[in-house]
Amino acid sequence: MPRRPAKVTQADIARAIRAAKEAGASAITVDAEGVIRIALTADAAPIKAINGCDETWTPSEALQRYLKSTESG
Repeated sequence: MPRRPAKVTQADIARAIRAAKEAGASAITVDAEGVIRIALTADAAPIKAINGCDETWTPSEALQRYLKSTESG
């Protein structure tokens, strides 16, 4: 019987952890279904662009409300 493909790989988790650290996340969870959840704080610092551009990305109010409503706990 062949093995089934992984729902989440070690590389996926490593990328999520790196991105979460850069965004100032407070927690990361991976559930049994392979869903990766990153809990951002409400006062997360804006993310600087890495392509040499002076623009910064800040989550919109709608995104912040959505993230807050999906927090578990």
